[in-house]
Amino acid sequence: MLTIQHLTISISADLRVLVDDLSMSISPGSRIALIGEEGDGKSTLLKLMHTWPTVPPYLSVSGQILRSGETTALLEQEIHLSASCSVYEFCVGFAAFEEAPWQKLADVCRTVGLSVDLPFRQDPIISLSGGEKIKLRLMLLLLTDPSILLLDEPSNDLDLESLGALESFLLHAPMPVIYVSHDETLIRRTANSIVHLESVHGKKAPRWTFSRLPYDDYIRNRSNMLAYQEQQYQREVREKQERDATVQKLENAVAHAQASISRRDPHGGRLLKKKMKAVKSLEHRFEREDQQRTERPNIEWAMDASWGGQIPEIPAGKTVLSVDMPVLTAGQTILASSVKLLIRGPEHVFITGDNGCGKTTLIRHILKDMASRQDIQVGYMPQNYEDMLIPDLTPVEFLHTSGTKDQLTDLRIHLGAFRFTREEMLHPISRLSGGQKAKLLILRMILENTNVLILDEPTRNLSPLSAPVLRSMIHSFPGAVLCVTHDRILLSGAEGRILRLTKTGLQPVSPEVFRS
Repeated sequence: MLTIQHLTISISADLRVLVDDLSMSISPGSRIALIGEEGDGKSTLLKLMHTWPTVPPYLSVSGQILRSGETTALLEQEIHLSASCSVYEFCVGFAAFEEAPWQKLADVCRTVGLSVDLPFRQDPIISLSGGEKIKLRLMLLLLTDPSILLLDEPSNDLDLESLGALESFLLHAPMPVIYVSHDETLIRRTANSIVHLESVHGKKAPRWTFSRLPYDDYIRNRSNMLAYQEQQYQREVREKQERDATVQKLENAVAHAQASISRRDPHGGRLLKKKMKAVKSLEHRFEREDQQRTERPNIEWAMDASWGGQIPEIPAGKTVLSVDMPVLTAGQTILASSVKLLIRGPEHVFITGDNGCGKTTLIRHILKDMASRQDIQVGYMPQNYEDMLIPDLTPVEFLHTSGTKDQLTDLRIHLGAFRFTREEMLHPISRLSGGQKAKLLILRMILENTNVLILDEPTRNLSPLSAPVLRSMIHSFPGAVLCVTHDRILLSGAEGRILRLTKTGLQPVSPEVFRS
């Protein structure tokens, strides 16, 4: 249905190769998860499948994509929404929405878990929750009846019920689906094939793997292959060391004999010369064999991140946060009543709940109340990164707050540990991937020595390589944490309180709920 032939994708500005000579085919029934570290070209590849043969000006591309008349629909990871645009105005901008019969619209809304009245609301579209926006956009795509569906982070911001609905949709979708996701649980439950993009040797050597296996089988086979390759490499290293030592002994013995032989024994000298020539010939043969030796496994490493030892301590009895809201509202809409929350000392609190229940709204109210606090240092990671980032700045400019040369050197070291290349450090933030933007906000919190973390879906754009690092950092953080999340792995390992925001306030939830 779609065939990629010898596709190579490079960034025009710095000539960095993202994808090198990729060939693969997509057949009916495919559910392909596109995985890899942040900035390795996953979203770029997905967009190119959709726009081909049109190529964005910032890319250089060779090879081809053959679609055989198939139509694609793309759910992009990030879109810019006008503050003045209502939900209904956004929807009528799509011809498929205006032309769709009521029954088809109702069926598609039901498929994606969306209330059928939501597309007709006059509320500003930016007032919707992140999960509602995802479901609304997915509904609009499905109305176009695509023969191939391309999804970039479809699980972002979805509540637990919606994640279950998305998993069911992917498992029963009538068309092939290729999706980028960092949700390991989603990939594990739905993918029947894996495309893994990697970039090793300091992001200078891209490579790819296409495997028609489920995620767990792919990871297990990959792990076994790497372990075998490492064993083979180590065995060949030992054999080479033993062989080189033997050859060196032979060479030393012949050289010693040559130095000791008398000039009166020309026949013996000729024999020793032949022996030395044989030893040298043996060395050259071994050098040629060494060129065919097994390479040591070279894999992409996760970001190297930790909080350091400069975080100001929070006394156990100190009131970090006290919330007592009779009602939680968004505009004229009452989202919840009797919202009460008390955090003392270095306590960790995780909040989950349905899409649109008001989690992000609650976080914003809390941030306003904490803005004037001088006794704590608050670090904030919003759901919408653009709330904190400045798109036209480079990562170095965004983080270089003191203007000193020492801080600049320190920043480059930190960015390198977070797997930014030298070129990426100088790219505008607007050109970075969602995961790279998340890393910038994490790094900023580290550099500012914050002792209170307010996090809104912190792992949503981090790869299966980097997300475990951030989960570990959150769990080990020595200060206070208030974290809104739908990350089932993060919640299943939570040692603090887990609360669900409902219409009647915050209700306790056991971590066991998320371990099934």
